[in-house]
Amino acid sequence: MADPAKIVSTNASGNFFVDTTCINCDACRQLAPATFVDAGEYSAVYQQPATDIDVIAATRALLCCPTGSIGTKEKNQAAIVRQEFPLLLDDNVYYCGFNSAKSYGANSFFVKHQGGNWLIDSPKFLPFLVEKFEQLGGIKYIFLTHRDDVADAAKYAEKFTAVRIIHADELYSQPESEIVFEGYEASEFAPEFTIIPVPGHTKGHMLLLYKNKFLFTGDHLSYEPETRGLYAFRNHCWYSWPEQTKSMEKLTHYDFEWVLAGHGDKVRLPFAEMKKQLKALVERMKD
Repeated sequence: MADPAKIVSTNASGNFFVDTTCINCDACRQLAPATFVDAGEYSAVYQQPATDIDVIAATRALLCCPTGSIGTKEKNQAAIVRQEFPLLLDDNVYYCGFNSAKSYGANSFFVKHQGGNWLIDSPKFLPFLVEKFEQLGGIKYIFLTHRDDVADAAKYAEKFTAVRIIHADELYSQPESEIVFEGYEASEFAPEFTIIPVPGHTKGHMLLLYKNKFLFTGDHLSYEPETRGLYAFRNHCWYSWPEQTKSMEKLTHYDFEWVLAGHGDKVRLPFAEMKKQLKALVERMKD
């Protein structure tokens, strides 16, 4: 729970605040960019929410902060706003919310599907979310993009008797995973679901492409609102930047309009614009 005695000094005065337990993971800025800003070591409130929409967005950020570093000085709407989660993005794809400190605040996603529901990476394990997932039909598969973002996947797997899918090179992070992906060639795992290995950020990083529309990208690819362009984290590439560049170039052969990142922002672009931006990113990565 956020502590008013530890408020970040650059916070704008008012109801919402960030305290110094913040790990500056970016989750709040993705959810409420009109309220939160990167203040260097921490995120901070640079402008108090002025509209009802802004208040709801800031409250979502409060709920999803992995370290509980966002608070309010007065009563807030958290109990009401919490009921919105998981947040429907498009079609039957949801943002789980409740990012986990175990994955440094990574985003996770849920796909409701007639062949069995999917969890992509993991949020915090919370009774509230368990109940919500049960209402949506449970979880059949847990797709783990890479070792950094597994968080509470094991707990969700046990609760729902779900099958975890992970690459062999990442297996030590979830050694009891039920399906271990070998090799580096893309494979259609099930109708509408393609697994794409993308060595780079980590050696065994994988993406999940759903319906040739939604690409769940883990820490391989994200969107940068400041530049309005696709982005890859060179400073957080733990295996090989040249390999990540090759993996990124491989994605230009696929069609998708959503990038749903673990770390970094998500974006929806027309197919042609997405491909154009992806090719431009590859060229920047080669420089």
